[in-house]
Amino acid sequence: MPADIEILRSSATELAARIASGDISSIGVVDAFIAQIERVNGSLNAVVVKRYEEARDEARRADEKRARGEPLGPLHGVPVTVKECLDVVGTPSTFGIPSRKSHRPERDDTYVARLRAAGAIVVGKTNVSQLLMFTEADNPLYGRTNNPWNAARSPGGSSGGQGAIISAGGPPLGLGTDIGGSVRIPSAFNGICGIKPTTGRLDDPGRLSAPFGQRAVLSQVGPLGRTVDDIALGLELINGGRNPDTLPPKTLGDFRAVDLSKLRVAYYTDDGTFPVSPAVARAVREAAAFLKERGAAVVPWQPPAVEDAQRLYFGIIGADGAAGFRRTLENDPKDRRIALMCFSLSRSRPAALVIKRLLSLSGRRFQADIAGLAGFGTADHYFQLVEAQIDYERRFAAALDDARADVILCPPYALPPLTHGASEHLMLPGAYSSLYNLLGWPAGVVPVTKVRSEEQASGRSRKEFASRVAAKVDEGSAGLPIAVQVVARPWREHLALAAMKAIEDGVRAGGDFPAVTMVPSPA
Repeated sequence: MPADIEILRSSATELAARIASGDISSIGVVDAFIAQIERVNGSLNAVVVKRYEEARDEARRADEKRARGEPLGPLHGVPVTVKECLDVVGTPSTFGIPSRKSHRPERDDTYVARLRAAGAIVVGKTNVSQLLMFTEADNPLYGRTNNPWNAARSPGGSSGGQGAIISAGGPPLGLGTDIGGSVRIPSAFNGICGIKPTTGRLDDPGRLSAPFGQRAVLSQVGPLGRTVDDIALGLELINGGRNPDTLPPKTLGDFRAVDLSKLRVAYYTDDGTFPVSPAVARAVREAAAFLKERGAAVVPWQPPAVEDAQRLYFGIIGADGAAGFRRTLENDPKDRRIALMCFSLSRSRPAALVIKRLLSLSGRRFQADIAGLAGFGTADHYFQLVEAQIDYERRFAAALDDARADVILCPPYALPPLTHGASEHLMLPGAYSSLYNLLGWPAGVVPVTKVRSEEQASGRSRKEFASRVAAKVDEGSAGLPIAVQVVARPWREHLALAAMKAIEDGVRAGGDFPAVTMVPSPA
């Protein structure tokens, strides 16, 4: 196998070990990944900010440091990418807002700084949805990102560019953010791994997405990568270590020390909000079988009243009537999905009820439910939503207590990777992820399978508009990646990672799920 192909197929941990041993050089690795980005990015538009010359200079210094025998960090000389919204000195952080294209931060974001302190080299920044608020990667400044498995499909969002370039053989580890599935959905759509930590562990510092003053559902920074080992290392590093020097200390358990035979897993394939595609349900059942083979107790379970939880989620996120979004964008061009969101959320209560009625009559029940949440816009209503959120958290935890479960196994999304533009009509398929943002629980994604030919016909009802759109997504989805979501109780990320690793091992033992796409075959 040619050396550069071997490099492109390697994990971040493998590359770090080889660079530290002197088997390969950092500059050689960085050059190989820059060449791969240039090879695939024309068809993907995943990396929208390039840092090539700075990265090469840093790689040369990394090689000199190793040659001098100095101590090396756990990612010494390894190239990474980060989501465009995260600050890196000298590069724009625009959130897809054209008027910010000349913005240049004076310091690195905390989590980027921690990766770089561990020796990582940032080679570029990746595309996002505008304001990070929908499940595609598209905005008026950088344009649309395509899925490396099928250019007619979305890589998900809002960390879609990150998911796409990792899947396409770019740098094997990167950072994203997640307030409603923005790490997990791109991981699922691109056939890679990702994890959203417990709310409060790695709060996202960005102020140009959901209003920063809204503190009930908080965006978290999380790693995406091609292996569970890589995202576990990335999580530890951006956490400030396993036992970081913070107050209060946000320690991380060791996922490798977890005894799977003592783990009890509750699983479900359908949460009641939106029917899943056949391949999605099969992936959960297969993952459950992998865990059972490793000795875990696996029991069927159903989460309580997820439709109620989603009303709370969307009600909290939109409690200001989109005033924050409109203030942030001002006179900037708006993505169509953001414009529709701003219009819908900013209606008066009487107008919102009329819109809800019209949507219901036209067969758009799911959109009608969301429209019905608009038109309040008072602090009192927001406080009531937050109180209801606390009540739901207790109800959910009690239901899991009844099952005596440590971990939950479920879909991250109801459908295969979306066709471009479908997210405008499909909010509730993502409820499988956003539920755990409302709860604040840690949740990770690991790929399991691909859609089979016979699974493209989902048999969905054609009466409801969103169901018709979902049926179009199912059509032609054969061969696309399907993942599962693994959820743990707060501050128990290591339990989720242990289950994810067991699933990954089971999938890899089957030998039919590729680690990367769009990497040239060995000569």
